[in-house]
Amino acid sequence: MSSSTIALIILAITIVFFVSGKIPLSITAVGAALAMGVFGIIPFSSVFAGFSNDVTMMVIGSMVLGEALFETGVAQKIGSTIIKMVGTKEKVFIVTVVVVTAILSAFLSNTAVVAIMMPMIAATAASSRGVITKKNTFMAVGFAANIGGGMTLVGSTPNVVGQGLLNDAGLASMSFFDLTLGSIPRLLFIVAFYATVGCAIQNKVFNFPEVEDENMAAMTEGKKYNKSKMVISTVILVLTVIGFISGIWTVGAVAMIAALACVITGCITIKQVFARLDWTTVWVLAGSLGFAAGISQSGAGQMIADVVIGFLGENISMFSLMIVFTLLSVVLGNLMSSTATMALLGPIAISMCTTLGFEAKPIFMAIIWSLNLAFLNPVATPPVTMTLQAGYRFLDYTKIGAILMAGCLILTIVMYPIIFHL
Repeated sequence: MSSSTIALIILAITIVFFVSGKIPLSITAVGAALAMGVFGIIPFSSVFAGFSNDVTMMVIGSMVLGEALFETGVAQKIGSTIIKMVGTKEKVFIVTVVVVTAILSAFLSNTAVVAIMMPMIAATAASSRGVITKKNTFMAVGFAANIGGGMTLVGSTPNVVGQGLLNDAGLASMSFFDLTLGSIPRLLFIVAFYATVGCAIQNKVFNFPEVEDENMAAMTEGKKYNKSKMVISTVILVLTVIGFISGIWTVGAVAMIAALACVITGCITIKQVFARLDWTTVWVLAGSLGFAAGISQSGAGQMIADVVIGFLGENISMFSLMIVFTLLSVVLGNLMSSTATMALLGPIAISMCTTLGFEAKPIFMAIIWSLNLAFLNPVATPPVTMTLQAGYRFLDYTKIGAILMAGCLILTIVMYPIIFHL
C-alpha cells in the first residue's frame, strides 16, 4: 500500500474522530501526527516539528503575554474602556471586535492578533457580568482574523508563500493591497451576520455553559493592581506589536521574547504560566501541523488535487479555472494546513497557467482568498484553533462556519469578473 493511500486512510479516520467528539481534539490531532510517523509517512522529527514550529511558538508566547495582561490588570482596563465606548449590547460589541480584528490582521500576523485580542475580550466579558459572552465572541474573532489575514500580503503565511512562488517563477507578483478589494465584501458579510441573526443562531448552536475563568472573577471584584507592572506589561505589548510589524525576527521569536520579558519583570510567574496556559490549543495546533505535513509529503494532497484537475479539459476559461482552484483551496484548506495547501496548489497553478497561457497572479489571489475561508473546523488555521478556549465542540465550527463560508464564497466568486475584468 502506498504512503499516499495510508495517509488518506489516516485522514479519513482523523476526520471521524474530530467530528464524533468521542476523543479530545488534542489527543486526535497528536495521534494523527504519530500515526503518520508510525507508518513511515514522515520521519518522527517531522511528527514533533509542530511543537517547535514558529507559529506554535508565537501562539505560546502570545498566550503568556495575554495572561500577563490579565494578571497586571491591563486587560481589565481595556475591557472596561471598550464597554464604555460601545456599551453592553453584545451585537455591538461583537461587530466592533470583528472589525478591529480584521483590520489588525491585515497588517499583523492574524494568529498574533487573535492571541492579543482574546484576553481583552475575556476581560470585557467578565466586566459585563454575563451580558457579553466569550462563546458568542471568540469564534467570530477567529473568523474575522482569517478574513483580515487575506486582505494584504502580510496578513497570513499562505499569502507570503504564494508571493514567494510567483517571484521564484519569475511571474508578475501581487502588490501589498491587491487582495484588499476582494476581502472587503466578505468582511461586510460577516459584520452583517453578527449585526443581525448571528447571536440568535449561535445561542441555539452553543448549548453549553459559558466557560468561567476564576482569574476574571477576581478582576471584577475590585482587585488592586501594581501600576508599575501595568505600565511594564503595556510596554511589552506595544514592543511586541512593533516586533511583529518590523519583521526583524520571526513572529515566534518576538512572542517568546515577550513571554520571557513578562516573567523576568514579574508581570507573571512561571507557576502561573504553566497553570493558565491553554495546553489543549497548543497540542491541537502542534499535532495538526505534523499531521498536515504527512498529508502534504505523502502526496495525498496532490492525489486529491489531481483527481479534481483530471476532470478539466484544455479549453477551460480563466474564470472556470479560478472557480476550480477556489473549490480545491476551500476543500483542502479545511482538511490540512493552509500554508501546506498553498505550497501544494501553487506549483500546480503555475504549471497550468503556463500551459494555458493565463496570468498566474489572479489564480494565486483566488487561492489565498479561499484558504482564508477555512471555517468548518477548529484545526484548519491557528487563529481559529485558538478560539477553542471558549469551550466549543468540533461541530460548532461546522454549523456556524458553513453559513459564513457559503456567503463569503459566493461573494468571492461574484467579485472575480469585477476585479479581473473577466
